[in-house]
Amino acid sequence: MIREKKIRVLIAKPGLDGHDKGAIILSSQLRDAGMEVIYTGLRRTADQIVQSAIQEDVDVIGLSILSGAHMSISGRVLSKMQSAGIGEKVVVVGGVIPDDDIPRLKEMGVAEVFTQKSSYEEIISFIKNSVKD
Repeated sequence: MIREKKIRVLIAKPGLDGHDKGAIILSSQLRDAGMEVIYTGLRRTADQIVQSAIQEDVDVIGLSILSGAHMSISGRVLSKMQSAGIGEKVVVVGGVIPDDDIPRLKEMGVAEVFTQKSSYEEIISFIKNSVKD
């Protein structure tokens, strides 16, 4: 069955991390794969990310985190999502994430974690398989 509506993905750079080259390249790859991508820009708060997700009616929220604050930032975003009534949205985290933290992030509610070893094909496939029609 062909999906009528394009998958909408919000890519966010939360916290004080100022490096966004990977997020920009990923956004381009997702667009090339037929998705609509909203890139929030640098240094967004959890509140800003959740409000953007609501306003843009996205299917997926992608957090790009290189600062080492992935546990606290992911927790804040997931908590704000629950409070805002959008806790069912797919959340993925990417960046420099230690392998030991991946199970903990998934226990918190992150659907998948992509490290620097992940390919764009893996990310695209996961998103396409995770979004319900």
